[in-house]
Amino acid sequence: MSDSPTNTLISWVEVSKNSDFTIYNLPFGIFQNKKLSPRIGIAIGDKIVDLSILDQEGFFSDMFLPEGVFLKDSLNEMIALGKVITKKIRERVQDLLTADNEKLRDHSARGKVMLHRKEATMLMPVKIGDYTDFYSSVEHATNVGKMFRDPENALLPNWKHLPVGYHGRASSIIPSGVPITRPKGQTKDPESGSPVFGPSKKLDFELELAFITGKSTKLGDSVSTADAEDYIFGFVLFNDWSARDIQAWEYVPLGPFLGKSFASSISPWVVTLEALEQFKVESQVQEPEVLDYLKCDKSHSFDIQLEAYIQPDGEKGSKVSTTNFKNMYWNVAQQLAHHTVNGCNINVGDMMASGTISGQEPDSYGSMLELSWNGKEVVKLESGTERTFIEDGDTVIMKGFAEKDGVRVGFGEVKAKVLPAK
Repeated sequence: MSDSPTNTLISWVEVSKNSDFTIYNLPFGIFQNKKLSPRIGIAIGDKIVDLSILDQEGFFSDMFLPEGVFLKDSLNEMIALGKVITKKIRERVQDLLTADNEKLRDHSARGKVMLHRKEATMLMPVKIGDYTDFYSSVEHATNVGKMFRDPENALLPNWKHLPVGYHGRASSIIPSGVPITRPKGQTKDPESGSPVFGPSKKLDFELELAFITGKSTKLGDSVSTADAEDYIFGFVLFNDWSARDIQAWEYVPLGPFLGKSFASSISPWVVTLEALEQFKVESQVQEPEVLDYLKCDKSHSFDIQLEAYIQPDGEKGSKVSTTNFKNMYWNVAQQLAHHTVNGCNINVGDMMASGTISGQEPDSYGSMLELSWNGKEVVKLESGTERTFIEDGDTVIMKGFAEKDGVRVGFGEVKAKVLPAK
C-alpha cells in the first residue's frame, strides 16, 4: 500500500488531528506493561499495536517470519531481516488499520492487539553497539567558532570538505523519561592558572536527530551516497546533553570526552525512512564542491520541524528553540558515506546523530550555548524565570514533526529531568 499524500488514508482507529502517530507514520518501538514482557509495537494515535499478538493470530503467516521475532527487547533482530521484510510488516499493519478493512477491526482478538500508550512503558528501541555524533549544521559550527575561535574564520579549514564527527559513548544513551544526574569533572576559568573539580555549571542540551543503521557491512567495505538509504532504518529525536565547561577544558587535542559521555536521551519510537520519504527537500548548496565520494545524485534532506522546551520544577514548559532538520549542511547519505569510506564496518542498530541543528535566527539555535551566547545573554521563560544554562530540577523536552498536504508524521517527544550532582 502506498502512503503518498496523493492517496488519502483514513484509519478506523481514532487519531486526533495533531497526532504525531498517524496512519502515515506507524513507527516501531519496544514496550512493556505490568502484564506483558518487552515486545515490539507500532504506534497509531494513542494506541499501540502489539505485533506479537498480530503474529499469533496469523496476520503475518504468509511472510514466514522467524518464530517470536516480535517478542524481543530490541528492534535489532527484526531490523536485521532487511528492508523488504520490515517494509512489508509496516505496510501490512497500515492496510489492517485502514477504515475499509474489517479484518482486524472486527476480529475477536482486537482487544488484545490494541492497547493504550498510557498503559505502556517505553524502553530503548534498539541495542546500540556504536554511536557517532556528527557536527553537520553550518550555523551551529559557525556560532561556536565565533565564540571560541576567530570570528572572521569561524569554521576550521576542513569543515566544508568533510562531515566532522566523533565516536561517542553508546552505554549512556537512555530512553525518554529517564532522569540524568548533573556531571562532574575538571573545569578551568580563563582567569585562573589551574583547573578545579566539581559539578558542571554549564549543563546544556543539543537539539538533534539520529538515524539507526539497518544493515551491516564487512570490515574494509564502504557505503556510497547512492546506497546509503538502503542502510538507514529510521530516525529518533536525540538530545546530546553537554557539559560545556568540562568540554571547553578537555577537548584539545582529542575532542569531546567527559563533557559528552555522561548521557544522551532519545525518543522511544523509531520513525522509518519510508514514512519520511514524502518530506524530502533539496539539500543545501555546498561550496566549495565536495569530493566525488560525497556527491549525491538525489536529495537526502528532510523538512522536519524541531522544538526544544525547558520546564522548571512546578512550571509549564517554555519553548526556547524552533529549528528544522533541513538546515543541515551535510546530509545523512554523506555522513554514512564518509563514516565508512575508510573501511569502518557498521552493524545493525548503530546510532548516528546529526549534531546540534541550528538555523540562522537566534530563536532557531539548537543549544543553550548559542541561545545565551555562552552565558552572556539570558533566555527568558514564559513565567519570567531566566536561564543561561540548564539548572537542577529543569526538564528538557524536545519534539519533532513533518507536515505536508494534510499529512503529519511526528516523533512524539524526548524528555529528561536534571537531578543534582551526586
